[in-house]
Amino acid sequence: MFDVLTVVLPVFIVLAFGYAAVWGKVIQDAHIDGLMKFAQTFAIPCLLFRAISTLDLKTSLDVPLLFSFYAGVVAAFGVGLFGARFLFGRSWEDSVAISFCCLFSNTLLLGLPITERAYGADGLIGNYAIIAFHAPFGYMIGITAMELARAQGTPLQNLPAKVGKAMFSNAIVLGIGLGFVVNLTGTTLPAVFTDAVDIIGRAALPAALFGLGGVLFRYRPEGDMRVIAFVCLISLGLHPLVVYVLGTSGNLSTDALRSGLVTAAVAPGANAYIFANMYGTAKRVAASSVLFGTALSIITTTLWITLLP
Repeated sequence: MFDVLTVVLPVFIVLAFGYAAVWGKVIQDAHIDGLMKFAQTFAIPCLLFRAISTLDLKTSLDVPLLFSFYAGVVAAFGVGLFGARFLFGRSWEDSVAISFCCLFSNTLLLGLPITERAYGADGLIGNYAIIAFHAPFGYMIGITAMELARAQGTPLQNLPAKVGKAMFSNAIVLGIGLGFVVNLTGTTLPAVFTDAVDIIGRAALPAALFGLGGVLFRYRPEGDMRVIAFVCLISLGLHPLVVYVLGTSGNLSTDALRSGLVTAAVAPGANAYIFANMYGTAKRVAASSVLFGTALSIITTTLWITLLP
């Protein structure tokens, strides 16, 4: 157990540094906003662009892994949506935002560094395959559901354009898309350009982890504890359980099973709050779910890493 904690805890210590920096007023909210803007608009898209543009798609896109993980995503969204609506009596718009928290694991800021520390850089192929589709798939479900919830009087034929515009205004989705374009066309980029992109990409994880710590201080938990506990149960419990059942029955490789489970067992990501903020609904639940889920991820990831081969 101690060995596993030495793998997991450094990630959360970086988060704690960001939290403490804002709590101690060493860094102001505006600085955190700038850091997260840099991470999410430049550094993370650069990291994903380079990872996907150089990915061997023939060997990396493990269909059983993707099926196992995204079946869990759909299950978490469905249970979260109807649970929020019928168990807690939330509006359909609130329910969509809450269910988005359930489906959107922090694959990048938690899943990626924890998997790397546990199993090494060579164990990240499955993570990159999952991440490649995570933002497009998650936002497609969330935005489509939200637009349907808000579609009173809106012609259905206008929905695809609204969904597409919202998705492709996201820098992470654009970075992933450009990575696929370079990969599938076999384009060779100049070394000076890729070196520059790599420099920016290397800043992505530490900057985003530190910044996320500051964001978590800003949105400290307030009320709605039953709903927050429900989100954490679905995100940290149901999702990895579905991945485990489907992955073991589908004979996933050890590396693929590790990537899928560790990625599914982490907290809702900052995108959960970004989505709620984008639509101005269930923001407190989203922010608090990220905070509590991030803390609980220490337990869930530690348990899965201990149990996995």
